[in-house]
Amino acid sequence: MPEQTTIPPQAMDAQDTFLAKHPKIKRLTDAHPELYKLVKWLIAGQLSTLVEYGVFYVLQFVVFKNILSQPWGLPEGNWFARVLSFMNLQDGVGYFWAYFISIAVGYTIAYILNRKISFQSDANIAWSTFLYILMVLFTMVVSAWMATAFQNWLNTFGDTWKNIGQIVVKPVQALIPGIWSYPLNRFVIHRKKKPVPAAEEAAEPESGSAEE
Repeated sequence: MPEQTTIPPQAMDAQDTFLAKHPKIKRLTDAHPELYKLVKWLIAGQLSTLVEYGVFYVLQFVVFKNILSQPWGLPEGNWFARVLSFMNLQDGVGYFWAYFISIAVGYTIAYILNRKISFQSDANIAWSTFLYILMVLFTMVVSAWMATAFQNWLNTFGDTWKNIGQIVVKPVQALIPGIWSYPLNRFVIHRKKKPVPAAEEAAEPESGSAEE
């Protein structure tokens, strides 16, 4: 009889350790695993957003202060100028770099938190990162388009609605991408592979044939 093999138990991470010490919370998370993942994803998003905004304001008012509104000097009709206008980033060179550096920091933190904590993913990291970058680029373009379109629509109702739009457009721009970013993170980018049960490994057929 071949020696039966079993999957060694994985070391408990900080999250598992916390739940082991709080059985009431663990029973709740075990009873509602998808809701638990959603809550962790929301918390990770808020934490990364706070860091993103902090980095953005430091870059905007300190690092790139002197070039914040510096014009790009691009010729009229230039493709990059059209992209900047489409994404509402034509205010200046410094503002552009403050926006992109801060958003890169924010999305990187969100990626790490979601992979390690929210979904505890063990999918191929290179493939997950590639898919995540595609999702981020798509989200940035669509969010910029939605924000600009929403603001322009409100502008048609007068100055009062224009001022209201400048306040609410950012929260709307941040909330709507959750419609596609959560399912993509949960089921595609940060999916968790199902472990092979020990019973299945033990049931593998023996190799070789009996001697005649």
